[in-house]
Amino acid sequence: MLSIQDVLDYCDLDRGEIEAIAEHEHVPMTIAAEISEVLLCTPEGVCQLHVMFLENMRNAFDRGDMLHVQELAEAYQHLQRSHPLPACH
Repeated sequence: MLSIQDVLDYCDLDRGEIEAIAEHEHVPMTIAAEISEVLLCTPEGVCQLHVMFLENMRNAFDRGDMLHVQELAEAYQHLQRSHPLPACH
């Protein structure tokens, strides 16, 4: 049986990024990890990941959860560096 760390080691995203996907999609971390790998395969999927983070930040802001907004913003900065939005044609 794989541990969550085994699953995360397989992913191209880090724990904070996978947690944000899990939060957005309301799924366990292992499912979020699988979703991340599928989304990273296409420019459209990368765009979807960026949207997920922005929606999570907006939802946390609307709840007044500024600490979570900051956590998400830090994870989003990492996503932007490692998987920037694709260029528009």
